[in-house]
Amino acid sequence: MSDRTTAAEPPLAGPPASASSHVDAGDAGYSKDLKSRHINMIAIGGAIGTGLFLGAGGRLAGAGPSLAIAYAICGLFAFFVVRALGELVLYRPSSGAFVSYAREFMGEKGAYTAGWLYFLNWSTTCVADITAAATYAHFWAMFSDIPQWILALIALAVVLTANLISVKYFGEMEFWFAIIKVAALVAFMLIGIFLLVTQKEIGGHTPGFSTISANDGIFPLGMLPMLLVIQGVVFAYASVELCGVAAGETKNPEKVMPGAINSIMWRVGIFYVGSVALLALLLPYTAYSGDESPFVTVMDKIGIPGAAGVMNLVVLTAALSSLNAGLYSTARILRSMALAGSAPRFTGRMNKGQVPYGGVLLTAAFGMAGVGLNYVMPGEAFEIVLNLASLGILGTWGMIMICSLLFWQRAQDGRLTRPSYRLPWAPYTQIVTLVFLVSVLFLMWWGGGIGRTTVMLLPLIAAALVGGWFMVRGRVDTLAAERRDA
Repeated sequence: MSDRTTAAEPPLAGPPASASSHVDAGDAGYSKDLKSRHINMIAIGGAIGTGLFLGAGGRLAGAGPSLAIAYAICGLFAFFVVRALGELVLYRPSSGAFVSYAREFMGEKGAYTAGWLYFLNWSTTCVADITAAATYAHFWAMFSDIPQWILALIALAVVLTANLISVKYFGEMEFWFAIIKVAALVAFMLIGIFLLVTQKEIGGHTPGFSTISANDGIFPLGMLPMLLVIQGVVFAYASVELCGVAAGETKNPEKVMPGAINSIMWRVGIFYVGSVALLALLLPYTAYSGDESPFVTVMDKIGIPGAAGVMNLVVLTAALSSLNAGLYSTARILRSMALAGSAPRFTGRMNKGQVPYGGVLLTAAFGMAGVGLNYVMPGEAFEIVLNLASLGILGTWGMIMICSLLFWQRAQDGRLTRPSYRLPWAPYTQIVTLVFLVSVLFLMWWGGGIGRTTVMLLPLIAAALVGGWFMVRGRVDTLAAERRDA
């Protein structure tokens, strides 16, 4: 075990990053069992999740084919965020990820804020994932009579058990989950392209550009609906930062991370923008709904025996994969915070498998609240938690870009050297991304409904953060003084 904090050797030509004097106690104790193939597939899994498999159906119905444009815009900024995080990882790998960097560049208040915003993100995303899993299960007749909340509870119990075993087991699960998702999307896209080329009818419709033009074009309901769904599209990219957290449990992050991060861009182009464009070409946007995965809708209308069931199994796997990743990442972030004093002590504890089980259980407890939400409001559960998760995502991405900006500033002042793997066009990239994130927040408010209600919760969230800080700052100061004296 090592608290090594010197920067890794950069993978490209250029001067190495200068050594960091920052020591994150939360980096000690991990097994470093994640291999290159795990990190690469975790990055893929983080770029393909519930927001695409389930959320795209309702957003296609609400915005039409222009949804592909929204995915492209949000995908570009998601890439900027993960590229900025990648530069910080090459500077100093840490399982605390951006929370550890916020502590170094913004102090304990910054780390506290970043960590709890991330927890808000993933605790609500976990609710969305178990809701999605229950929704998918209802596709099969054998589960149709089982209440949604019971299915959500089963999904949570299965993934919680798996996550507590060991990081190696988590890595293997995500590896195979990601392979299933990628294989299914590739198969779907090949089938879709075949249908386009052969002009085979689907549910009484001939696929092609005529499907779009005959249904009022790319913006059938105007441009405003496309802008209003952007906050939901941001949710689809919520896991891209996961590979930065996982870097703290791999032996050679300086070799693994650049390739994994760079490949996110083409994954976004192919799997998100490409698949949504295909969906719009295959069926009119009115054929989709938020009650069913759009991929299942297409396969069902094709009429291939069992095809819809297979695709539904795949999207169920995607929901469980996202849930698994959420429990993993929040546990690592919470441990970094706990050892600094800004999270409950029990979240810093590790089991024999070197898993911070306290953080896993805390996130799962919030998942139980989601089971209750599925009991009370099964129809609205997904949209409610999606909006809350979006606030956490916007906050997390914002903190990453602020850390990146402060890192760049210190490099300009000569206090450290950036690794040669860098976020391009700094500091303009960070500034433009922050403006985009604020714009998404405004769009959530402007769209009214659940989105506006969610934005109006910001003062309550801010008050909770301030109140929480006053509760923990004494312990944070004490532990910080102990680290200085050590």
